[in-house]
Amino acid sequence: MKKFGLIGKNISYSFSRKFFQEKFNQLQIDATYENFDLQHIEELKLVLQKNKGLNGLNVTIPYKESILPFLDELSPEAQQIQAVNTIKISNNQLIGYNTDAFGFMKSLFPILEKQHTHALILGTGGASKAVANALKSMGIEYRFVSRNPQQQDLAYADLDETIIQEHQLIINCTPVGTHPKVKESPALPYQFLESSHLLYDLVYNPPITEFLAKGKIRGCSIYNGKKMLEYQAERAWQIWNE
Repeated sequence: MKKFGLIGKNISYSFSRKFFQEKFNQLQIDATYENFDLQHIEELKLVLQKNKGLNGLNVTIPYKESILPFLDELSPEAQQIQAVNTIKISNNQLIGYNTDAFGFMKSLFPILEKQHTHALILGTGGASKAVANALKSMGIEYRFVSRNPQQQDLAYADLDETIIQEHQLIINCTPVGTHPKVKESPALPYQFLESSHLLYDLVYNPPITEFLAKGKIRGCSIYNGKKMLEYQAERAWQIWNE
């Protein structure tokens, strides 16, 4: 029997376990997928000790960056992004990959319009790094928006009508608005949004977050992270089976 799982914090809601259990049933594969809910990343050592024979892991918030020191090797893309969401375990070696960038790019490409040449990335965690990597490869310029801005980052208080108009693509890479805190949304000046804007939320639960709902009221195109998750999960499955 093959064993897989998800590393994260407060992940009972997670998409991954249901997705992979359905895949195992569909392909008639003898495999299990378990959630490993860690309060601290150091608990990963205990998970690995207790679960000998693990074949692969997914990694979610908030450990996509802090897991790096625990890995034996990084794929070129994970090395470049400096965030990991997929681990292949082979011969007791933990090899880190990033399939978020692939999933995001594949889901974004069909919905882009000609005005979406500049993006605001909300958040600076592991997911935002993958998004930035994807945007760069697509030739889309971007700026990070953070509660604790570094160097070239923008603070939420910096966002004015000019900046919102100059950035027709806005991507929420923070967990703000995730179930159960569904009434929360990033602190944007939503009144400056127009129908030419595309709002993309990596959050998928609920399907229409407060962030997306506020954009929809302004006539924006909106999109959630469900397709991205499906694409990145399929890519993770390919990696585990290569």
